[in-house]
Amino acid sequence: MQPSDFDYQLPPHLIADHPSQPRSASRLLQVPATGAFRDAGMVDFPDCLRDGDLLVFNDTRVIPARLFGHKASGGRVEVLVERLLDERRVLAHVRASKSPRSGTR
Repeated sequence: MQPSDFDYQLPPHLIADHPSQPRSASRLLQVPATGAFRDAGMVDFPDCLRDGDLLVFNDTRVIPARLFGHKASGGRVEVLVERLLDERRVLAHVRASKSPRSGTR
């Protein structure tokens, strides 16, 4: 399996950058054990639960960490900052047509 197996086109208008108003208007995709996808809304969420289900909440915040640029040669570069290591270093993923060498500007 390659990381590129997870690349797909997602139209910008489908990316939520603000919560739905009202919040109850949020969309929900339910995938039951039968495998039949069901397009629902958050108002339907309680009906999706059964006795004994465990809910896990993720309250992490998304930071704007995707940077786009161009190499001196004109090639495009995308940098995705994964996390801050300290005040001067980050862990990042770089994508380009040809991998830039260290120190390339």
